[in-house]
Amino acid sequence: MERTEAAKPGRTARESFSAALLALITCQVGLHACTQGVRMAAPLQALGAGQGEWSVGVLLALFAVFPALLAVAAGRMADRHGYHRPVHLAGTLSLLGALAAAVSGHYLVLCLAAAMCGAGSGFGMVAIQRTGGRLAHDRTERMRIFSWIALAPAVAGLIGPLLAGTLIDALGFRAAFAALAVLPAATLVVAQAVPRETGRVADAADTRPRPAWELLRDARFRRLLFINWLVSASWDVFGFALPIVGHAHGLSASAIGGVLAAYALASMGVRLLIPLLAHRLSRRLMMVGALSAVAFVYAVFPLLQGAWAMGVAAAVLGLALGTIQPAILASVHDIAPPERQGEAMAVRSMSVHLSMALTPLLFGVAGSAIGAATLFWLMAAALGAGGWQARAMGTADESTRGENR
Repeated sequence: MERTEAAKPGRTARESFSAALLALITCQVGLHACTQGVRMAAPLQALGAGQGEWSVGVLLALFAVFPALLAVAAGRMADRHGYHRPVHLAGTLSLLGALAAAVSGHYLVLCLAAAMCGAGSGFGMVAIQRTGGRLAHDRTERMRIFSWIALAPAVAGLIGPLLAGTLIDALGFRAAFAALAVLPAATLVVAQAVPRETGRVADAADTRPRPAWELLRDARFRRLLFINWLVSASWDVFGFALPIVGHAHGLSASAIGGVLAAYALASMGVRLLIPLLAHRLSRRLMMVGALSAVAFVYAVFPLLQGAWAMGVAAAVLGLALGTIQPAILASVHDIAPPERQGEAMAVRSMSVHLSMALTPLLFGVAGSAIGAATLFWLMAAALGAGGWQARAMGTADESTRGENR
């Protein structure tokens, strides 16, 4: 890892690397699982207390708004101070947010918990992704690392809601929120296994920070942000429109759930496979192929009839979107100047969270006006444009060997 402490006595460099990578993944699982659990439990408690759908929508929006607002600050803190300070802040925010919800179920307290847990998860993610990229010794290893890191949200998405739902049924909301608070507390402990950076990356940036939007002058970075938005929007379209299309075709709730499960399993599976094949993969071709595959799925999805056909299409979608995220993260790390890698990750994160907050509202309006099927076809056309942008990334991004940073 660049500018980090040497391996501890008695440990090989490989053992130290593996321990640091496992700690990064565990830290992200802890932060993200807490947020996902609170994201499920808080709306249920608000609805049980008599809050309306609009109030619940505001509550859910807070999980995305605050990470977007704080993303650049998180990136700059990571660039100046390394991994531990932003992750400690992230863990503390998530811990206090979950504890606040455990103490009081008042709607305003739940809003505070949503803001704190969302901010903590987003703040920590930027530092974890930056440190994961710097842990690698070459581009191939970076792809492997980001594949493992990209697996963490999927694992957390299973742990957090499952833990919260089980405890709500057995012991109530207070116990569920208290248990979720244990997850960021574990993150604060496990974070100590990540090596500390030995100095600031760029002292000049400490006194005269440059605008984050300066990064957009790089055409490759702009293309990556557009591709990244397409990936995020693709999932939002699928999550929004699948229940509508499935209901129109007479699918049961369990069948629709099975289609979503096919997506999740495929996405997790391909992220387990990528580390084994990273030395044979071209990032540019991965992005082009994945975007083309998603565009095809979206073009044919409204025409599919049965749950099995939709499940196969969802699995292809999961494979494609699961493949592209590690390639995007690795490419952002390589394109950004070394002293601004955290900031670049933050700008990417901000675009994702803004999309999470705004895109469902836009899709709701568009879906009502033009129908879910047309929404799929419009998204397919946008993904085709994204494929052309990925082709324009240049041959420099195709190499996955021999380039150290």
